[in-house]
Amino acid sequence: MSHAGQLHTVSPFWYQAVSAGRIDGHPGAGERRIIDGLHRAGVEVVPTVMETMEPGALAAILTSPARRTEHADALMRTVASRAYDGLDLDYESIATTGDATYAAVRDGFTALATDVCHRLDVLGKSCVVTVFPKTATTGRIWDYAALGRVADRLRIMGYNLHHAAGEPGPLADTRWYDDILTRATALVPAAKLEMGLPAYGWNWPADGASKAPAKHVTWKEAEALRVQEDAAYRSDEVSGTPHFTYDDGTESREVWYQDARGVATHLPVLRKHGVAGTVLWALGFEDPGIWPVLAGN
Repeated sequence: MSHAGQLHTVSPFWYQAVSAGRIDGHPGAGERRIIDGLHRAGVEVVPTVMETMEPGALAAILTSPARRTEHADALMRTVASRAYDGLDLDYESIATTGDATYAAVRDGFTALATDVCHRLDVLGKSCVVTVFPKTATTGRIWDYAALGRVADRLRIMGYNLHHAAGEPGPLADTRWYDDILTRATALVPAAKLEMGLPAYGWNWPADGASKAPAKHVTWKEAEALRVQEDAAYRSDEVSGTPHFTYDDGTESREVWYQDARGVATHLPVLRKHGVAGTVLWALGFEDPGIWPVLAGN
């Protein structure tokens, strides 16, 4: 397996929580050939459980002790279904919880994570919790300090500073990372933190008034498009990330993405805060040049 020596854990995006007692598998979930191959390479398999419930549905589970326990039971059935080394909880629909209920939802998620992490610890398995970055305006729904006490690792999604529904711009930059990690390391031991790095980008209409949607692109797709369109490679001085513009025959488009050069620009911020753990979203998207950059850092 390529780069196995640089991988500690792989978290296949295999499961989706759809209700308190039900965790569904995506196509191919739990494929033993993949699990066995990763284990032979010395890589732990900690599948991700995500959710896209209707607004308020997850909050209702989290704020009910009985339903929360039912959900923890379902998660434990999932981890017991294969030779998994733990679970990664990536629950994002609560991010927009409003002022009236966010404290109760925050505490409910912490209680769920505490229960699941304790049960996994008893089994000798890893408990990973994935969270949004905590800044002055984002991430309040996750109690970093409490989650840091119970989880083995806290994964911060360090991407989408500029996202599909917003204005074109870098997916991450050094000032943003510095702010995120200043806050995170004040609440969680640096050894437990993993910073998520993007291996992808967004292709936006350059005209902000355009109704055309932004398109997700991997590094491979973005770089192939840049070469195809003979567009100049530009590196943003502030963020250190690549971008280019081109005309698709209908309108001007603007593409921002991440490559090895951009990652090399951002890693010193992680070192400054004592954070050695990184997470790549996602394997197969990346610039191959990222691997020697990570190895050197």
